[in-house]
Order: sequence, then structure tokens, then C-alpha cells
Amino acid sequence: MRDNYQHGQDIRDRSFDYACRVVGLCEQLDAGGHVGRLMVPQLLNCTLSFATMLEEARAAESDADFISKCCIGLKQCRESWTRLRVCSRRRIGPAEEGHLLVQEGGELIAIVATIINNKRKSIARKAAERIAQRPPAHS
Repeated sequence: MRDNYQHGQDIRDRSFDYACRVVGLCEQLDAGGHVGRLMVPQLLNCTLSFATMLEEARAAESDADFISKCCIGLKQCRESWTRLRVCSRRRIGPAEEGHLLVQEGGELIAIVATIINNKRKSIARKAAERIAQRPPAHS
């Protein structure tokens, strides 16, 4: 196992890189004016929120807090991905970078959704084990 996969660092690094790439795209959209310029604030907000929520999840105070932060991040990533798809479809901004960001956004959505599902399964499994380990109730 590579060191950067420990404790979810790989997904946080990918989300950070994704956010940095979207910032670069937004700089180009802003310089291009027109509708692209109008897309910039929302695209920046949801993309940066996604990366931020994954970092916050790292310091979650409980499993429920971790899941909540990841779910919020997932919603933000879906918003970012949708906005990027609109830009790509409407040919707003550089086509190749837009296509690559749509692809990366889709992969990030799949990864974070899997993390959430796996965490929920782990919590359920631990709860079932605790119940199974309890001594039987006396009648």
C-alpha cells in the first residue's frame, strides 16, 4: 500500500488537484467573458467546498460526522460536475480541459460515494457484532 493512500490522503489530494484545475479553468472562463464569466462564482464555490469538506471529514468527531461531511462534499462535487458538463456541452472554455475535468469529477463522485457506502456498512457490521457479543437476556 502506498503511503498516500493511508487514511484517505489520495482522495483528498485528488480533490485538491481537481479544485486547483477548476480554478485554472475559471481563470480562463473569466477572461473569456460572456456566459463563462457568469459560471465562475458558482463553479468555484462548489468545487472548493468539495475539497474543503473532504479535509474536514479527516477531523470528524464521530462516524456520523465523517459521513455527514463526506455527503456534503459529494453533493458539492455533483454540483461541480454538472456545471462542468454544461460548460463542456456548450463549448464554454477549453474543450480538452473541460472534458478531462468532467471525467475526473465523475471518478471523484464514484470514489466518495463508495467511501460513504463502505463506512455505513462498516458501522452496521460493528453494531451487529456488538449485538452478537452481548450475553443472552435471562427470562
